[in-house]
Amino acid sequence: MSKKPLNDGSSYPDLKIGPNKHEAVGLPGIFHSMEPALTKLGPSRTAKLLTSINQKDGFDCMSCAWPDPDNRKALEFCENGAKAVTWEATPVTVPTAFWAENSLTSLLDKSEYWLGMQGRLTEPVFKPAGSDHYEPVSWERAFSIVAEKLNGLDSPDRASFYTSGRTANETAFIYQLFVRAFGTNNLPDCSNMCHESTGTALGETIGIGKSTIAYDDFEHTDLIIIMGQNPGTNHPRMLTALEDAKKTGATIVAVNPLPEAGLFRYKNPQTVRGLVGHGTPLADQFLQIRSGGDMALLQAVAKRVLEAEDRAPGTVLDHEFLAEYTLGLEELKAHLIDLDEADVLTATGLASAEIDELAARYIAADRTIITWAMGLTQQKKAVETLRDLINLLLLRGNIGRPGAGASPIRGHSNVQGDRTMGVWEQMSDSFLDALGREFDFEPPRKHGTDALQTIEAMQRGDIAVFFAMGGNFVSAISDTQAAEAAMRGTELTVQVSTKLNRSHVVTGEAALILPTLGRTEIDLQRSGAQFVSVEDSVCAVHGSHGRIPPVAPGILSEVAIVTRLARATLGENTSIGWVGFEADYDVIRDHISRVVPGFESFNTDVRRKGGFVLPNGPRDSRTFNTATGKAMITVNHLEPIVRPEGRLILQTLRSHDQFNTTIYSLNDRYRGIKNGRDVIFVNPDDITELGLTDGQRVDIYSEWPGEPDRVLPNYRVVTYPTAKGCAAAYFPEANVLIPLASSADRSNTPVSKAIMVRLQPVVALVD
Repeated sequence: MSKKPLNDGSSYPDLKIGPNKHEAVGLPGIFHSMEPALTKLGPSRTAKLLTSINQKDGFDCMSCAWPDPDNRKALEFCENGAKAVTWEATPVTVPTAFWAENSLTSLLDKSEYWLGMQGRLTEPVFKPAGSDHYEPVSWERAFSIVAEKLNGLDSPDRASFYTSGRTANETAFIYQLFVRAFGTNNLPDCSNMCHESTGTALGETIGIGKSTIAYDDFEHTDLIIIMGQNPGTNHPRMLTALEDAKKTGATIVAVNPLPEAGLFRYKNPQTVRGLVGHGTPLADQFLQIRSGGDMALLQAVAKRVLEAEDRAPGTVLDHEFLAEYTLGLEELKAHLIDLDEADVLTATGLASAEIDELAARYIAADRTIITWAMGLTQQKKAVETLRDLINLLLLRGNIGRPGAGASPIRGHSNVQGDRTMGVWEQMSDSFLDALGREFDFEPPRKHGTDALQTIEAMQRGDIAVFFAMGGNFVSAISDTQAAEAAMRGTELTVQVSTKLNRSHVVTGEAALILPTLGRTEIDLQRSGAQFVSVEDSVCAVHGSHGRIPPVAPGILSEVAIVTRLARATLGENTSIGWVGFEADYDVIRDHISRVVPGFESFNTDVRRKGGFVLPNGPRDSRTFNTATGKAMITVNHLEPIVRPEGRLILQTLRSHDQFNTTIYSLNDRYRGIKNGRDVIFVNPDDITELGLTDGQRVDIYSEWPGEPDRVLPNYRVVTYPTAKGCAAAYFPEANVLIPLASSADRSNTPVSKAIMVRLQPVVALVD
């Protein structure tokens, strides 16, 4: 017997690797938007949907929470928005015969892409305990199964109710109302896995866990710092806002471990320059930071700002703002004096001159916006990093004035609105008091479980029922094998979904799938056609109106599913008007207007063209709802990531043809990947130092103290200009490498951007 490298056996035998791109959108963006839409939807359906998306009387795009401009274009969508619509509005449906022909055991080997491509779900199906197949059931039977199981629990806390960010405000409100009327605060949601660090940090420092800017601020700023974010793929319409900012003279700085095409050159497909010209260069400076080094960079820039003030007193800091609105400046000064430049350079992988340049840009700008996404929120020290980001903004008064502020960019279309509506395991007493008064009951007060805590509770046997309003929980959460084993230990899992995904085939002893309407579809109830509402990344709330008939008869809306489940479960134990909620969503909005601040005239305001903007203390009046009533400048202790020799710091990311765990195709054209996903992007110098070669197959092992190594097998090494010492692989496949214990301090968000890994060449024994 001898060993030789194994260079075949890939899960994607047609995988091809090409060069990465240095520009985004343009004519290819139009082609890749329209070709799948026209092919799968047809010209008439495509025209009706794509001229309605993100319009004032249309439906809200489900693929991101980027805000809409007041002056909207006739085609107000991006490539990935078109793909999301195509994916949801497909006329292909899962036939009844599918359930008898496909066992759960056989479906376990299918990819997320394959599952999603089977078409829309159209009928409730039930997997009894002991069976390997789903079988169609009536809606009445489905609700009775859930109700009997819930009412048979010895405690409401034995059930957990997950929410995806696609759920509209109206659904989210009555969903959390049902859960609390049932008796628990176990309301994990997708925000636990993405922007929880943002909410924690901003809540502590400025009193609100949301953006402090409006959409128009991008046109009035001098400097935009984009950190840990890839707008070209994850929210492409942001590129237009960045282009508009460049036209008014703004400077843009990109901070990211990978060069992203959309941050270098944007070819706007709605302009001549974008179609046949060279497009618009966006980033004036690119800081290719090492994964996990953002906290060190922010502290180093803040130190340089303070030193510049010392050299020219009264000319750099906004002393009037600091004196009136903040606390903690002197403590920060004392802390940063001891910041070691060598530690900063090691943590960031940058040169001092690069940091000097960024600091000079920040000092020269009168108005600065810092915008970020999960590259910052999914680090071990994410909360502290974002507190340092707020520190930097506060030093020059860059909150509460036009063209300046903090701008977290949410990924899911209504994840921010769901939290506003009460979907959180830790809602405030003031919210619970208002909810109880409105519906004449006493909501539970004990905090519930978040996403990671839900898995841990399942492992202990404390969660028997898991109900998911949308999403793909077992794929989205970290530690995939542990999460799937935990889910299989439950007694009943219920998924409210439009299409199949991994969470439908990894089930409890019994399982239900409940099909629901999509955002694109007309929701016809007893009082007529209904609309719902969403809240975007800048706190703007607007309506969303379905435009096409449901793909099949008998599919229920999310609101109808919640109300009927509540009636079946709570029966005569509640006086809440569930029947009225389903008949007329205005009734839900009337209740929201008396419970949720900012929605006092909800039914009137949401009918305005373009909707309305929620009040925001830091943005509107420099009012900070913190424990002190001031914006808090904080001291945060730097703990650079130590990378042992022979190891890489891995981050997870999405491909271009992907939205969260939904895979639209097997291509990632900006990174040069075609027909596959089993790749790891590695800096060429690291490939050489590790004794590997481009194209070689490796097993990826993650290392975590006190935990056994986890492995992602047989991945192809791809030479890519990542930051030195850093690597990247696709989410959700790489989630298997992240232990449940690897979570951000205090926010408990999975650490998906700082996974210590080693790459081991794949070998096979041959005769």
